[in-house]
Amino acid sequence: MTNKSSKLDISDEMIAERRGGVSKMPPDMPSWMSKTIVSIDRFSKIVGNVVCWILMPLILAMTYEVIMRKLFLAPTIWAYDISRFLYGALFMLGAGYALSRGVHIRADFLYRNFKVKNQGLIDFWLYIIFYFPGLLVFLYMTIGYVGESISRGERGMDTTWMPYMWPIKTCLLIGIVFLLIQGISELLKSYWASKKGEWPGEKK
Repeated sequence: MTNKSSKLDISDEMIAERRGGVSKMPPDMPSWMSKTIVSIDRFSKIVGNVVCWILMPLILAMTYEVIMRKLFLAPTIWAYDISRFLYGALFMLGAGYALSRGVHIRADFLYRNFKVKNQGLIDFWLYIIFYFPGLLVFLYMTIGYVGESISRGERGMDTTWMPYMWPIKTCLLIGIVFLLIQGISELLKSYWASKKGEWPGEKK
């Protein structure tokens, strides 16, 4: 009964999450490949550990706004902008780490039933055909987007505070770079899975 329950629990987990994160690579994996995967995953983990602290000023800003608005009838002019800026920065800067942990949305209800080699093959070609080309186009467009925002001194027009927009747009640019870096690790993992029938560092 215990073994059956354990198997059901495993099948209900997200496939990608079971193989996410820094872990020991297979002994027969080429040194350059294992070092690349581990180094990138470790970098993404460090970024994720730092970026998660953005939650603290976000919580403090929202708490302050609620107290001032409800108890003192003195709402701030900056809380709305700060909240969306910090949340946007948290989302974009943490996207690479989220990818490394396999927590991005995906159709696991179909994917989980495929053989590991087929999973790796699908992931590998999706990264080649869609992921990297899409992100590179996005990166190219965002560089101009950020440069224009800085040169124009662009400000937000939604509130009277009118904050500068380039900091949050720069976070978008950096987040894309982090996704591209982590994508290299995921591409190598997919290649290995397609050839060997096992995910590097998969949690059993």
